[in-house]
Amino acid sequence: MRVHELAKKLGIQSKEVLAALNDIGVELKSVHSAVGEEDAVRVEASLSSGKVAKKTPKKVAKKTTKVKKRPVSKEKDSEKVSKTTVVADTVPAPLGEELKPSVSEPEEEGTEPSVDVPELAPEPPVPMSPVKGTVAIQDGITVKGLAENLEMPPSDVMRELMSRGAMANINQPLEPDVALSVAEHFGVRARLLHADEVLLGDAPSVTTEDLEGRPPVVTIMGHVDHGKTLLLDAIRSTNVADREAGGITQHIGASIVEHAGSRITFIDTPGHEAFTRMRLRGAQVTDIVVLVVAADDGVMPQTVEAIDHARAAAVPIIVAINKIDRPNANVDRVKQQLGERNLAPESWGGDTVVVEVSAKMKQNLDELLEMLSLTAEMQELTASPRVPARGTVLEAQLDRQRGPVATLIVQEGTLRVGDNLVAGMESGKVRAMIDDRGSQLKESGPSMAIEVLGLGGVPEAGENFQVVEATTLARKVSEIRQERQRQESLAAGSRLTLEDLQAQLRSADRVDMPVLIKADAQGSVEVLKDSLLKLSGDKVKVEVIHAAPGGVTESDVLLASASNAIVVGFNVRPERGVADIAVREGVDLRLYTIIYQLIDEFKQAMLGKLKPEYRETALGVAEVRDTFRIPKVGSIAGCYITEGKMGRGAGVRLVRDSVIIFEGKVGSLRRFKEDVPEVQQGFECGISIANFNDVKIGDIIEAFKLEELEPVL
Repeated sequence: MRVHELAKKLGIQSKEVLAALNDIGVELKSVHSAVGEEDAVRVEASLSSGKVAKKTPKKVAKKTTKVKKRPVSKEKDSEKVSKTTVVADTVPAPLGEELKPSVSEPEEEGTEPSVDVPELAPEPPVPMSPVKGTVAIQDGITVKGLAENLEMPPSDVMRELMSRGAMANINQPLEPDVALSVAEHFGVRARLLHADEVLLGDAPSVTTEDLEGRPPVVTIMGHVDHGKTLLLDAIRSTNVADREAGGITQHIGASIVEHAGSRITFIDTPGHEAFTRMRLRGAQVTDIVVLVVAADDGVMPQTVEAIDHARAAAVPIIVAINKIDRPNANVDRVKQQLGERNLAPESWGGDTVVVEVSAKMKQNLDELLEMLSLTAEMQELTASPRVPARGTVLEAQLDRQRGPVATLIVQEGTLRVGDNLVAGMESGKVRAMIDDRGSQLKESGPSMAIEVLGLGGVPEAGENFQVVEATTLARKVSEIRQERQRQESLAAGSRLTLEDLQAQLRSADRVDMPVLIKADAQGSVEVLKDSLLKLSGDKVKVEVIHAAPGGVTESDVLLASASNAIVVGFNVRPERGVADIAVREGVDLRLYTIIYQLIDEFKQAMLGKLKPEYRETALGVAEVRDTFRIPKVGSIAGCYITEGKMGRGAGVRLVRDSVIIFEGKVGSLRRFKEDVPEVQQGFECGISIANFNDVKIGDIIEAFKLEELEPVL
């Protein structure tokens, strides 16, 4: 675009465009010179307010004969336009006041004209975007793209960026926080979209005709050993508890139960205190929570935690008081404890459904299922089976024969064998689907919990999954997410500061314990990592160098050998020959099946790594009043006990002129030629210090005892 063409477009003279170009640092000699697109936008931004200031005086001139009769030369007119442009660009005045700063003259010679009007004028109104609602802004959006999303001229966006000190051209990408801030400045609420979200697009729209009733998802929660798995075992007539190590559910189990012609999906969550994440994950995907409380034990810490998770998820709670067949069961006490936590039973005038059951005797189980069906019916749970499947990863593990296995719960749509799947940072094609009884499925609808084979890796438990159209799209989304995770990990890397250096110097005596974790499932890996890291203290620091699902391999042992780490296997076994390699490399390989045994054993091992600490207890003080030298015995100090007592074998410290000369033990303690076990205050005695003979009159002997303290992390 030429200068004269730009001037014609703006409706001003070409020389004004040249002057404006010179003001922004672009020197052009002729009106026929070419102007770049970026420079044209910048000129338009700087002159857009000047055009208003130029037209306004003409309208005033038509109404004011004084200004109309006054001759104005072209040069003065140009200066007037220039002055008006500056004033209007900084602080535009109301219509009747715009002309005053440019045409006012001093009333008398020697006096300066008043030019304070522009400073007192109101600030220009901020242009608002015509867009209503929330706008999606892509990561790395350009200035031009942001202007198009806001439906505003690029010059307005560039002017706002310039006011913030950012000289960005029209095709320059913006930082996400800058783009969101600019959109907010123009009155638009924006939402940042990452590249993978752009590729996946919005969720398909669902009409009311597509919605169908779906089974409820029920999560069993409660304290450890209160009978959650046994209750679910009794409901579905299987035998899960016998398969769990120590009778404790190690990771989430999902199953489907038929009752009165309808299905109910159950999720069993662990009760041990280390499995907080798994209980939280179970509460996030559930419709109803069954809180299991033992009648002979009452409300316990994990019971309270389960209540908090359920309330945070805003789902209804049905309490199942289990073990009512026990002779020491006290149902009323349990109900009172529930009432103290705002879960008053209906029989006590509250609104919480409480069912008294016995999983062992299979008592009142039908009543519990009936309450679940009624609660689900009141919620009117619906989902569309006709859209691409979406849901949540409950659990994932690496199986030696089958590869990565993910336990999924479908929350929307229908998942079929052959679908292209994206689950967190992993992607793949569904090769097989297996239900809780081991049967192969061709498809699974909403609220179905299944195991899926075919993913390229083990996804993080709790991640969302969805079906996409093409394998290439699934792979691309997976690569973008993995790259973003890598960038976030690099950005999270800490830099050494003076404060960090001082902390390292202060903790120079701290013991580091590197650990390598291998477990049967991704959820177990997370739990073990969190539990071991929580054991770290001021004196012992646990450092997890690697944590992943799967068996212990040779590379794991070699990594542990290079890092001087301990290998921990949970519900896994080492591959063939790996145990021999660990012995040869001197690597400590420990295998566990129960979580609390692992934690207790590690705590004891960490306590054993600490240096012993001692506490000194003062016993007494003796003053040396004379010395004797006995052949074959050495020097004997004739002492008077001034404080406390002296005991045989006690630790002593010889002090001379307030300086410690020697520290050792009492060799012998005599009183009137007889060996005595101790001498009390106010008596005289003879003391010999083992391996020390340089005792002088006036020395002070301090007796003390060292007590070894129990190590604390």
